Amino acid sequence: MKELYERLASEVGKVVVGQDEVVRGVVTGLAVGGHVLLEGPPGVAKTLLASALARALGLEFRRVQFTPDMLPSDLTGTSTLRAGELAFRPGPVFTNVLLADEINRTPPKTQAALLEAMQEGQVSADGESRPLPDPFLVVATQNPIEYEGTYPLPEAQLDRFLLKIDVGYPDVGAELRMLGLARQGLKPVSLQDVEVVAQAGDVRAARGTVDAVTISDDVAGYLVEVVRRTRDLPSVTLGASPRAAVHLLVAAKAGAALAGRTFVTPDDVAGLAGAVLRHRLVLRPEAELERYDAADAVRTALESVRVPR
Repeated sequence: MKELYERLASEVGKVVVGQDEVVRGVVTGLAVGGHVLLEGPPGVAKTLLASALARALGLEFRRVQFTPDMLPSDLTGTSTLRAGELAFRPGPVFTNVLLADEINRTPPKTQAALLEAMQEGQVSADGESRPLPDPFLVVATQNPIEYEGTYPLPEAQLDRFLLKIDVGYPDVGAELRMLGLARQGLKPVSLQDVEVVAQAGDVRAARGTVDAVTISDDVAGYLVEVVRRTRDLPSVTLGASPRAAVHLLVAAKAGAALAGRTFVTPDDVAGLAGAVLRHRLVLRPEAELERYDAADAVRTALESVRVPR
């Protein structure tokens, strides 16, 4: 797992600089069969990162630009008449890496079309279940700056994302390195230099490595208490679900595997709690008025639970 990440990060780093945390999160989602929500302003390489990662893995990549007039069938596929017979034409969701760009710009009905694909790895169309390729990763993006004409993601769909990662601006050094990349007009020439350094089989092998990571009863109890504590905070209307506990466990195992360990530590849990839990919490209006956000709630939950030694 660690070696796979280093190989992929090296290739993606040819075109995306200063976003190591984002690369780590997307690789984690891919390795464990989870999905990742990226939130950040325009122009911070969210689309480029997903494309470069798919290229480095030799996987099929498709991008869908979500718009207010998009229909569920535009995503999942539709039946068409061919030679006098109805035939199913697969939509863009039938791929390995799907970039759902600005997912909050399409109505809930179309957003919900992704739910089955993300949870079950299949699409139901014309009364038939059609399996999606393996591996299958949804990288969804949303813009936190402009909310006009957007549709907030339903809590049920947010709960399907393993991680939500805030993609910020790079530091000065990274931005200078970005300006030094070779370009042909506006297009980065270095994207063509991204080589295939892993295969789908390597992703499945990494999944096996993560599954083999162990967690002690004390650390598992710590993880559960942190998740349960989010449901009791006075500032929170809806706390983290049991699915969130499973996602935090798997993410913590992946974090341990990335560090080259075969066991989970409390630091693995605490380090990923924010990315796994923040987007699942619904705060009370009065808390938001006081500028208390989901990250503060997760921090409070962590601070209120005794860390096992």
